[in-house]
This record gives sequence, structure tokens and C-alpha cells, in this order.
Amino acid sequence: MVERRPFIVFLTHFILVVGVVAIALPIWITFVAASHSEIRMTQVPLPLWPGDQLWVNFKNTLFGNGLEGTETAPVWLMLTNSLVMAMMISIGKIAISLLSAFAIVYFKFPFRMGIFWLIFITLMLPVEVRILPTFEVVAQLGMLNSYWGLTIPLIASATATFMFRQVFLTIPDEMLESARIDGAGPMRFFWDILLPLSRTNIAALFVILFIYGWNQYLWPLLITTDQDMTTIVISIKQMLEVAEASPQWNIVMMVALLAMLPPILVVIGMQKLFVQGLTETDK
Repeated sequence: MVERRPFIVFLTHFILVVGVVAIALPIWITFVAASHSEIRMTQVPLPLWPGDQLWVNFKNTLFGNGLEGTETAPVWLMLTNSLVMAMMISIGKIAISLLSAFAIVYFKFPFRMGIFWLIFITLMLPVEVRILPTFEVVAQLGMLNSYWGLTIPLIASATATFMFRQVFLTIPDEMLESARIDGAGPMRFFWDILLPLSRTNIAALFVILFIYGWNQYLWPLLITTDQDMTTIVISIKQMLEVAEASPQWNIVMMVALLAMLPPILVVIGMQKLFVQGLTETDK
């Protein structure tokens, strides 16, 4: 029987409440600021409860001119750029990692494990380390200010390859033998057996990679000189610089609120599969 200790129970609940408040308070302040007018956000004290301008600010931000004094693209276009970038990165990483892990686990060729460890070693070389040669290659290929330039240098993933390799190693060899007896080729085995068994792992990885792609800042900042290719994360930084001279915090906070919505919706929509993909050990 577990002994109940009131002090320990109180302490754990107190720490939990403090953690929730620390995480939720900035989001609440952002929501409140996005629901007030520009004039109200310059008055003291700042409001702590929502106002009545949320829908007005939403329309002006998403479909209007956004923040005055900036030369950024429309907010809906920047959200689209970020969404396309995040989707291409997440889907591309998963596709390449699935095929790489499939080849390493189920095909025998010279230096197979050496190639795997070379892929794994690339974890030590993030984009920030190889950013200059990568930029040079992208520029030479004419991929600046394009979705291909935003995504292709970020698609390869050693982490995802390692993860799918571990998943494939847990699948019994009897399934492979059964597929061979039934006359299934390698790609038929991959599509009909491996992919369904890896569904929850793919979902968990998709959530992580989508957020990774959505939050990219340094790489899009370097290769996008055209305002129409600006992502939403970069635009928030540009708006903050302008807001110091001409405060329109209601618009800035509405942009920040809109930037938080897609990752939140992805996490909520795939929550069940995400948890299963992180906790399942048997296939």
C-alpha cells in the first residue's frame, strides 16, 4: 500500500500549477492584447481580460494591411509560406528516412553499417555549422526565394532514419518470409506491411518535424530576400522592430496568436497517434 504524504502531494500539485501558469500566462497575455484596440494597448495599466476587438483585429491582420509601417507580405501569405515549408520538411524527412531505414535493415550491400553510422554522425553537423557551403550550393542552383530552397537543405534527417531503423528491427523476420512466400516484392512488403506497422511512429515524428519546420528562423532569413517568400516567424521579428517606433501591439500579438495556431492544431489533431508512437514498444 502506498503511504499518502500530504506535504508531498501538496508540493507536487503546487509545482504543477506553477508550471502550468508559467506556460499559459504568456499565451493568455497574447490573446488579451490581440482582443483590444491600439489605443487601449498604449494605456496603463495594461488589460488582463479580453476586449471586444478580437474579430476586428483578426480581419485587419489576416486579410488587411497588417501592421502599418512594415513592408512584409500579407499575413495570410506568410502563414501559407510557413505551412508549405513545414509540410514539405516533415513529409520529405519522413519519406527519405523510411526508405533509408528500409534499405539499411532489409538489404545486404557492402559497407551497410558504415553508411548507417555516416548518416548518424551527421547529427553533429546541424544547419548552423554547414550554413555557408549550403547557402552557396542553393545559390548556385538558383533556389533562392523558392520553396525548394527553403526545404531541401533541411529534409535529410539522421534522427528519423535511426528511429525507423529501430522500429523495423522489432518486426519479426517471419513477416518477411511470409511476404516472400506470397510472392510480394520488396516494395510490396514495404507498402503493405512496414508502413501500416509504422503508422503511429510516423504520426509522432510528423508532429515533431512539423513544429521543427514551422519554427525555422535562421535558414529562411538567409535565403529569402523576396517579401512574398517571408515566413510568419521572420515577420514577427520584423513587426517587433517597427512596433518600437509605432506601437500597434494588438496587431503584433494577433500575428503571434495566428502563428501559434497551426502547430497547436497539429498536436491536438494527432495527439492520440503521437502518444502511441512515443510509447509503443511491441509490434
